[in-house]
Amino acid sequence: MTIPGVDKKTAETIVAETGADMNRFPSAGHLASGAGLCPGNDESAGKRKSGKARKGNRWLNVGLLEAALASTRRKDSYLRAQYYKIRARRGHKKAVRAVAHSILVVVYHLLSKGIRYEDLGGDYFTRRDPQARIRYLVRQLEQMGQRITVQPAA
Repeated sequence: MTIPGVDKKTAETIVAETGADMNRFPSAGHLASGAGLCPGNDESAGKRKSGKARKGNRWLNVGLLEAALASTRRKDSYLRAQYYKIRARRGHKKAVRAVAHSILVVVYHLLSKGIRYEDLGGDYFTRRDPQARIRYLVRQLEQMGQRITVQPAA
């Protein structure tokens, strides 16, 4: 199975810009930092000054951001679920950058360990914490003026 949104051209761009040998990078975080996909962390004296990310590799950024946008349109995929979860809180641009970061981390692990990609599924976050989803839906109904009692199905 291929990574959603990553076509042949994007894969070639990733390999061309990072190299196929992932032993150069101690971790996936180092690769993401070199690509400019890590959030900035400018802090001094306990005050958070800037969260702006560095520029990084221009061609790698363009390819990964296009792949991230494409992966958000793929039905029932983990990356789409991640995009919508982050977009609700932080906005479109930050959500796309987060998905691009996730794609790069996945590529790092695929190339360094030589394993195949297994998608976690679009319902990953619901399966991980079903009670959170229930609380969210009940809160939405209560905001619409409805009173609801939740009982498990027999």
